[in-house]
Amino acid sequence: MDDINLLAAAPEIVLAVAAMLILVVSVSVDEARRNVTYALSLAALVAVAATCAVFLAQEAVIYAFDGMYVSDPMANVLKMFAALATGLVLVYAQGYARDRGMWHGELFVLTLFVLLGVMVMISAGHLLVVYLGLELQALALYALVALRRDDARATEAAMKYFVLGALASGFLLYGMSMLYGAAGTLDIGELARNIASGRVASRAALVLGTVFIVSGLAFKLGAVPFHMWLPDVYQGAPTPITVLIGSAPKLAVFAIAFRLLVEGLLPLAADWQQMLAALAVASLAVGNVTAIAQTNLKRMLAYSTIGQMGFMLLAMFSGVAGGNAMTAAGAWSAAMFYVITYAITTLGTFGIILLLARQGFEAEEIADLKGLNRRSPWYAFVMLLLMFSLAGIPPTVGFYAKLVVLQALLGGGMGSLGGSTAVWLAVVAVLFSLVAAYYYLRVVKVMYFDEPADLQPIVAAPDLRVALSVNGVAVLVLGIVPQYLLALCAQAMARTLGG
Repeated sequence: MDDINLLAAAPEIVLAVAAMLILVVSVSVDEARRNVTYALSLAALVAVAATCAVFLAQEAVIYAFDGMYVSDPMANVLKMFAALATGLVLVYAQGYARDRGMWHGELFVLTLFVLLGVMVMISAGHLLVVYLGLELQALALYALVALRRDDARATEAAMKYFVLGALASGFLLYGMSMLYGAAGTLDIGELARNIASGRVASRAALVLGTVFIVSGLAFKLGAVPFHMWLPDVYQGAPTPITVLIGSAPKLAVFAIAFRLLVEGLLPLAADWQQMLAALAVASLAVGNVTAIAQTNLKRMLAYSTIGQMGFMLLAMFSGVAGGNAMTAAGAWSAAMFYVITYAITTLGTFGIILLLARQGFEAEEIADLKGLNRRSPWYAFVMLLLMFSLAGIPPTVGFYAKLVVLQALLGGGMGSLGGSTAVWLAVVAVLFSLVAAYYYLRVVKVMYFDEPADLQPIVAAPDLRVALSVNGVAVLVLGIVPQYLLALCAQAMARTLGG
């Protein structure tokens, strides 16, 4: 194996070796020393993030394994944030997992393999590598959702996730087979060149394959009408697994959407743009309106996720104007900024839910947050910042994330649908953001104005307190000074497209 191949896959190699080492260690230590595997897992994630940061500083684009694997700035940014997000998941999970008998080696090993699948997807330059990473991530997640074998809800959620996840994988695989049959290649770069030069057997087969590809991506994002699994899985899965599903895998789906749609299917932009626009509007409408009726906090956040993904799809839609990819860097960097800040906010939100949960009590209902300000003003303030960010209220980062998406939409989102359509889509997005503000602010109202139903003191481990506090403050600081993260996303996307 060439040195260049090893170099390009260095973060994945570090992670895979660490996961196998932790698997061996986990069966060698007893329950009283389980913190050893926890510390090793966090150390591995920090090492992976540091490796990605070193690669990012070098600004190189490396094609390895005959072009099947790509290490570029966009990949390194997303991998770095995915590793950090996974580390936060483990920090937030420890109290919950200990109380419910989940604090075992399989939790750490499967979580690391989920991240490995995410990283493989992010760097995929070949359709088979996309599918390999997707299945590695999905199989580990199916097992994690069912980790509490004595919990009927978790088992039901795992079954639903498995069946619908397999359907989504089938959609993607069938779409890839159609593209291969029409263009004669599985290499994403060569696919784009063959389509652009007209070396295809059937344009109809290409368009049909694109429909299945977009449908599979919509399943993984949870976009309407492929959202059926999301509320049930979010509610039924153990809360640490819910936050894992809602964070790092979303970064991977964004990455493979970019690889497939921009790097592979750019000549078919007029076709997939229309699908993204329809998915975005449906997701904004169904997600935000249905969330209003929810009393379960995890289920409300699931429908919220559907609406949030609608916003991200708008940025993806606006990346190509009239077949010209000149606007792609700006629009897709806005989508990248949006998905990263969404993951950060989601981590903190579920972190608060995990903080309030204790043995025999899940803290899943909105009513469980009653009077949180009386019990802990600081954690209530952190949750307020997170709700404001999800609602897009300044000065939190969620406001700026929505703003840059709207700027990308109005600045370059003419596409094949016309400029007036871009304006119409922006109006729809703003209107449904106002609808979303209602159910987010309802959580704030419950925390600050309702009488507490539970006066027990909130007890948290030191690392959990620090992580939650940093998470909440980050949402505020990134909203006040967003230019650094936005510049990082813009530069990474520009270099990736230029490379």
